[in-house]
Amino acid sequence: MPHDWIFDVLSDLKLYAERNGLSDTAAKAAEALMVARAEIRRSEPDSPLKAVTGQRGRRMN
Repeated sequence: MPHDWIFDVLSDLKLYAERNGLSDTAAKAAEALMVARAEIRRSEPDSPLKAVTGQRGRRMN
């Protein structure tokens, strides 16, 4: 998957925040990780979720 790097970055950010007492930042990083996983899963060409949600993987700038 070409998006693996984003999971690594968000996981590192979450770990850093947890280790440094930044609980709100850690929580938001965890939330961003979940959102990224779901969004990327929906954008995959053969995703069964695409048929359910009607998503076409459009990119918004």
